[in-house]
Parts: sequence; C-alpha cells; structure tokens
Amino acid sequence: MSLDKVWVFAEAYDGKVKTITLEILAKAREIADTVECFYGGAGDDVATELGAHGAETVYATGELGDQLVGPPVAAALAAKFEADEAPDLVMFGTTYDGRDVAGRLSAKVGVPVITNVVDVVGEDADDVAGVEPVFGGTTDVTTKFTGERPRILLVRPKSFAAEPSGGGEADVEDLEVPDLGATGAATVLERHVEEASGPKLEEAAIVVSGGRGLGDKDKYELIEQLAKLLKAAPGASRAIVDAGWVPYSYQVGQTGKVVKPSVYIAAGISGATQHMVGMKGSKYIIAINKDKEAPIFSIADLGIVGDVHKVLPKLIETLQSR
Repeated sequence: MSLDKVWVFAEAYDGKVKTITLEILAKAREIADTVECFYGGAGDDVATELGAHGAETVYATGELGDQLVGPPVAAALAAKFEADEAPDLVMFGTTYDGRDVAGRLSAKVGVPVITNVVDVVGEDADDVAGVEPVFGGTTDVTTKFTGERPRILLVRPKSFAAEPSGGGEADVEDLEVPDLGATGAATVLERHVEEASGPKLEEAAIVVSGGRGLGDKDKYELIEQLAKLLKAAPGASRAIVDAGWVPYSYQVGQTGKVVKPSVYIAAGISGATQHMVGMKGSKYIIAINKDKEAPIFSIADLGIVGDVHKVLPKLIETLQSR
C-alpha cells in the first residue's frame, strides 16, 4: 500500500505519549509517504516523542485547560479539512478520547468510521480497507471505504508493534479551534486515577490471569501473589469481573484489554472465545486447568492439567524458595 498522507490522533498522559499512538504511528509509516499527528494540547510537549516515531508535523490546539478533548479537536479537524484537502486516512486509537473525537468528526464531515480495526490493507488511496475480527475473533472481515475523504479508522490496541523511526523533533503548527458554542461548555471537574502497583496490564511483559476456576473471590490472592513474584501484571476473565471479584480494569478479552506479553499464564480460565481474543497474541501461553478438554489448551504452548488450588501454591512456594 502506498498512501500520500496519513494523520494520527496523538494522545498523552502526564507528558508521555500513549503506547497506542506509537503503535498506530508504526503502521502509518509503513503505508504512507507522509505521517502527521493532531493533538488536543500543547504540541511542544509531545513533538520530540512523536517525531522519534515518524511524525513530521504535529497540529495542536494548544492548552485546553479543563475542556473535554472531543469537541475542540473534532471541530478543529472538521474546519481544517474543509479549508484544506483532507489526508488519505485518519487513524484513531480505540480509547475513550479516540472514540469521542472520531464519532464527532464523523458526524461533522458526514463520513463513516470503520471500527475495531487490527490491520489496514489496500493498494492505494482509493482502495483503503480495514481488517476487523468478528464472531469473537474467529473470522476477519475486510471493510472498504467507498465514499469521500477523510477515511476514518479506529484501531484496536496491540494491533501493531511500536517501533521508533529515529526521526527528529516534529514541527508544531497551530490547529485553530472554531467557536464551539454550547458544545464546548462541558468541563472536567475532577480526575480520579486508580491506584496500582507494578506494571500496567496492557504493557506488562508477563501477565497472570485468573478465572472462575479459582472458586471464590478470596482465592484471587493466589494470582496477585504469583504476579508479584514474577514482576507481572494480574489479569482476569470477564466471568470474575462480572462477579465483582476484581475491577473491570483487570479484564482481558474482547470487551476488556488486549494484551501481548512475552508470557501469559491463564489459571482457572476455560478459554471462552471472548477471553482468547484478548490474549492469543501472547508469545508464550501457559494454561492451568483441571479440565483437560478446556478450550484454552488449544492455544497454549504449555498446558498443566491440574487443580489451580494445588498448582498455584506449589508454584508460589518454588519461586519464594529461589
């Protein structure tokens, strides 16, 4: 594929560009001659990191204060595309802000959004298509754009590997925000950050996840102990999240987080399709389940047929004695 220009929605937290932005930039560099970003905030804060990953220019709104990101960024983009020729493709991460901006932009410029994309294919700008997993990830479908530009894609996390390109600091240009009227009246009053220790689930090199096979909420402590010993992130199946054993932020799967660690340990997880969609890209998968017919064994590199209440304590004891 050879596109002339691709724009990527850049997101950052505490001055650091989010991993999903860097993942998308890697794909954008692969398919386009020119890669540029747009950002809701001060462009100078992210220009160096975005430039190192291939962005030539960052179009930035400037500081937004307590405003929601969606209304000003979408309005500024719509105005920019109306005044200038739109790029061949606009790529967003499947995040809260990404979905918000993409949805608003779609409504303003009257073009559709292809969502849940894990790859971008096609020969040229007139043939761009998004690849999306359906039926719980068992089948991929390819959806092609047929309308006018801009073409908008929402990309799933961990679809591409984030790799720096060695580029220099990106140029920063103003992205003018038009009058938002009542749409811009909403402000953020407070931000609450969940307390957490250890590596983030979506970025961890090792993930230890537990499922309903643990038996009850108190037994999840075994998952946390093992994760701590391995310097891993604890995860969970949807079943125990729905049961209230652990917060939603622990959930791995189609409606949770997609992870691609070097090692994924699934303890007491049968392997419903919904869960496997979120972790089957792991380099090595270790499954522990007393049911030898559990679907999780079909994708495991190492399978342990056994009771998690016996296997996990032994594993923890062995690690503690080393």
